Amino acid sequence: MARIVGCVNTSHVPSIGKALALGLQDDPYWSPFFAGFPPIHKWLAEVKPDVVVVFYNDHGLNFFLNQMPTFAIGAGPEYVNGDEGWGAPDYPPFASEEKLSWQLINHLVDHDFDMTICQDMMVDHAFALPLKLLFPNQPKCPVTTVPISINTVLYPFPSARRCAALGKTVGDAIRAWDEDKRVLVVGTGGLSHQLEGERAGHLNPEFDLKFLDSLTREDPNWVTQFSSEDIIEQVGTAGLELIMWVAARNTLQGPVREVHRNYHIPISNTAAGTQAFAPR
Repeated sequence: MARIVGCVNTSHVPSIGKALALGLQDDPYWSPFFAGFPPIHKWLAEVKPDVVVVFYNDHGLNFFLNQMPTFAIGAGPEYVNGDEGWGAPDYPPFASEEKLSWQLINHLVDHDFDMTICQDMMVDHAFALPLKLLFPNQPKCPVTTVPISINTVLYPFPSARRCAALGKTVGDAIRAWDEDKRVLVVGTGGLSHQLEGERAGHLNPEFDLKFLDSLTREDPNWVTQFSSEDIIEQVGTAGLELIMWVAARNTLQGPVREVHRNYHIPISNTAAGTQAFAPR
């Protein structure tokens, strides 16, 4: 049976891609962010994932305001990364793990999650950049992938509570998959930031750090007590992306070990975080 080797949550600020392309990892502005990854690279080399399931939010590349599903899952042969105008080069297509996609789809629908199923799906920076950060210096992503998109763009949004349930159900489906595969789960986005309106530039490190601490517990769902509106008030409109972290963390069962944590303010007006967990 398949085994979940761990979970990594990380920010997906678009300018990270340009910094990677320009080789700015040691630049004083960028180095505090990139310094969070070597311990995770070392750990990934030990657990050797075959497949990565990515919870992310689409920013208008594959879905737009006229068609914005609450939850969507890819089930195509590959996932193409499209140009969004941020100055970073597109990455080669990401290989799909179609068998796992259909395992997840069938299990999720059986458990009352009505997924939008995409057999043709483009993926934006929220999907591509974390994989580039986790598997650097390679011409092509070395693992197969399953993208799961969560709406944080068009109101109404799924609650943190619902995303926790989604993550738990995805985790159960992975563990029930009859394949000898090692699966890593990734959640992307956040942490606190708002890029528009009267509160543009809003950051809330106190809330961010409470949230990071909560994910280390056996019950990681402290944030599910808050509505989407309450979370946005605390961390800004774009900070709601932390619900992808909630989904990813809930795929793990029981107590966890925090492999590494990094938190830095600011990267492009964003409180940037990275946090990795392994099952105990």
